[in-house]
Amino acid sequence: MSELKNDLFLRALRGEVVDRPPVWMMRQAGRYLPEYLVLKAKYDFFTRVETPELACEITLQPIDIVGSDAAIIFSDILVIPQALGETVLMEEGKGPTLPHTVTTQADIDALQVEGAAERLDYVCKAISLTKKELNGRVPLIGFAGAPFTILCYMVEGKGSKTFDRAKQFCFSQPHLAHQLLQKITDATISYLKAQVAAGADCVQVFDSWSGMLAPEDFTAFGFEYLQQITDALSPLCHVILFPKGSWYALNQISHSGASGVGIDWTVPAAYAREQTGNRITIQGNFDPARLLTSPAEIKKEVTKMIDAFGVQRYIANLGHGILPNVPVDNAKAFVDAVKEYKKK
Repeated sequence: MSELKNDLFLRALRGEVVDRPPVWMMRQAGRYLPEYLVLKAKYDFFTRVETPELACEITLQPIDIVGSDAAIIFSDILVIPQALGETVLMEEGKGPTLPHTVTTQADIDALQVEGAAERLDYVCKAISLTKKELNGRVPLIGFAGAPFTILCYMVEGKGSKTFDRAKQFCFSQPHLAHQLLQKITDATISYLKAQVAAGADCVQVFDSWSGMLAPEDFTAFGFEYLQQITDALSPLCHVILFPKGSWYALNQISHSGASGVGIDWTVPAAYAREQTGNRITIQGNFDPARLLTSPAEIKKEVTKMIDAFGVQRYIANLGHGILPNVPVDNAKAFVDAVKEYKKK
């Protein structure tokens, strides 16, 4: 395995002193890049995800084009429901749909945790291939969806602004919800361990919908399972938790043993630092919509953001995934502004 030529991202996660923050962007491999759109026109979504050569090519595109300090494997959080035996459909313009929702004891009993990681071997093959093609240029991030977020899709059957059915399921049938969350967690742990064995330098757990929960409900239905994943993976690699919208949990997460925590643009830098007490590296929190302004404005706002967080124990990133209509030059301006950052 090649020695890393740029290990800035891993050094920031270890809390080592760095000259500038590392930078990458969530959803950087994908829809805003013309090179990705060429592949999208040729192959459907799951063909792109399940073909290691295509997933590798897509993962490398932002490294070549935009120059991020870390790559993240091209995949999807909903491969876990697939591996458990559920059908997931991706229809253009509609988002994901799961035709069979999980709502009963029989539905939960039917889920196949045994062998789930093996059924996702195509992701591990993509990681191994990407690691080889990267040739030590930058670290490679693996990822999975958090158990609560996966439950949301499996119970609701589709995306939602409120996930009322999923929350109703948790609140009215907590015994079933915890069984489902445990099955998702067990499959996710074995899947992430396989990603690390294949070459991932770090894993990120995306809890996209945890911000829907009140603090005590997040502790019960969200954090308990994030903690299990962190306990299982942190001896093997760096773990970044990204519970979007769960600003109230920053102190809790800073004691979890994870190396990093992602925050969105609604969380001020001073608050994040105060809550985490420098126990954990903070990642974020640029509003993706700000990438639709001018390169000069982006540079100004990036400088302001790094000034607020400080250079140490910080990873510059967006507060959520990059938008599909962001011009590539603006994405480059974001990355370049971080690379050119000089402390006043």
